[in-house]
Amino acid sequence: KMLTKEGCVHSFVLGNLLWTTLGWQGWSICTLYLFLGSLVTKIRIKEKQSKGIAEGRGGKRGPENVWGSALTGAICALLSYFTPLEYGPIFKLGFLASLATKLGDTFSSEIGKAFGKRTFLITNFKAVSPGTEGAVSVEGTLAGVLGSLILPLYSTFIGFSNLRVVWVCALSAFFANAFESYVGAKFQKNYDWLSNELVNFINTLVGACIAMGILWLKII
Repeated sequence: KMLTKEGCVHSFVLGNLLWTTLGWQGWSICTLYLFLGSLVTKIRIKEKQSKGIAEGRGGKRGPENVWGSALTGAICALLSYFTPLEYGPIFKLGFLASLATKLGDTFSSEIGKAFGKRTFLITNFKAVSPGTEGAVSVEGTLAGVLGSLILPLYSTFIGFSNLRVVWVCALSAFFANAFESYVGAKFQKNYDWLSNELVNFINTLVGACIAMGILWLKII
């Protein structure tokens, strides 16, 4: 019950793309993201629904959620497959960082809505209700950091990457999610076309670019 029928179709397409370009390891990283993201979304979901701040469809992901979260990763996977061999590690890191960023964002949002005691706008630190676009909380922020570590650590366990990239993904996710909160607070309510899915894509793109930039500049 993690996906709608349409979401299953699009996830099948995404899964085949990832298996072809990154093998079972890349596929399993994305599958773990979907499982954990869906799991954390259901924490205190009845309470969230009563407040009107729960994800729609009981947390089931549709096509727009699939691609809003994974389009950056899919692009990086394709680039890792079709570009010269020396660029492969850069785009593989971009793939991993994009999903680590999104899982961190999901953990931050869902744990913050469920357990956040005090919630503030990131732009001015004005107290707001949980679920407000651009809102942050201590509980949610800590959960986001934890969430951003899970996929990189798993990737080292299966031999997809090494421990050096764990902190890169976590750092990239932290700054990308802070940027996403700023965009949500400052711009999203003013522009109808700036949907949650588009903001998610921007978020994952920023996370991937930061991580790839760190590797490109040989900071690690």
